[in-house]
Amino acid sequence: MEFHEKLQELRKQKKLTQEELSEILFVSRTAISKWESGRGYPSIDSLKAIAEFFGVTIDELLSNRELICLAEKDSHQKTQHMRDLVFGLIDCSVGMLFFIPLFGQKEGDIIRQVSLLSLQETPLFIKAIYLAIILLTVACGIATLALQNCSCRIWIKIKTVLSMVLTTVSVVIFIASLEPYAAFFIFVLLIIKGALLLKRP
Repeated sequence: MEFHEKLQELRKQKKLTQEELSEILFVSRTAISKWESGRGYPSIDSLKAIAEFFGVTIDELLSNRELICLAEKDSHQKTQHMRDLVFGLIDCSVGMLFFIPLFGQKEGDIIRQVSLLSLQETPLFIKAIYLAIILLTVACGIATLALQNCSCRIWIKIKTVLSMVLTTVSVVIFIASLEPYAAFFIFVLLIIKGALLLKRP
């Protein structure tokens, strides 16, 4: 007997509706419906709660194949969660360019290193481009951190691509505008992201 059949049977033995079971397990009724129709499995925490409530073991609820499938899914989710956390923090760290002296400012015969906020000799449109790309990258980082549990398929598909594109564009902009230190700083962040993507589960 598969998990979805066992769950349905256990619920009916307790004479509970899907709505009532969802309230007991602190999940949505849609989640119960999905599990009982065989369209998905609960998380490890929900599985423990189900086993405890019905007085059965997890081994009794799931077959060996289902346990392996669930373990793989849980491992993938944890890896993705960790990657999102690192990507979000990396993107937010780009905001340090406002304060770290990585931009060159010519003063007479010397070039002094200043932060973006102190940069004065650069044309206004170039400074506006710097501000825009940094703010967009930081916003992407904040969104990645804030929406880690978001199940919207569009966001799941674009968040990593968006982060990589913004970081790559930043490197190109800083190289093109002859800001090697800022370009190197962002390039290091890009390498870290690339290394994380190579470690796909």
